Amino acid sequence: MNLPSDYWQTLRLTLALASCTTALLLLLGLPLAYALAYGRSRLKPLLEAVVSLPLVLPPTVIGFYLLLAFSDGTAVGRFLINQVGLSLNFTFGGILAGSLVYSLP
Repeated sequence: MNLPSDYWQTLRLTLALASCTTALLLLLGLPLAYALAYGRSRLKPLLEAVVSLPLVLPPTVIGFYLLLAFSDGTAVGRFLINQVGLSLNFTFGGILAGSLVYSLP
């Protein structure tokens, strides 16, 4: 096949994102589902609300909120950059975080 290199780069990114999202959702989703089904914590209503947010908010709103939350000017963004050395805006990690949040329920 004689396809442009951008095509292959996009395909690689899509497959990497899909596989990483699936693996991480499996690792996060099963314990989270167990905790929500059988847990008796006082934080359970808050956890249920956070998990159900992607069901009531459009994907663009979730993406915008995540972009704002992880920007360099916020406390979360500064913490990630200064303590962890990680910037999530416009990176694969940011796309992965958004995909995880949106796909969580």
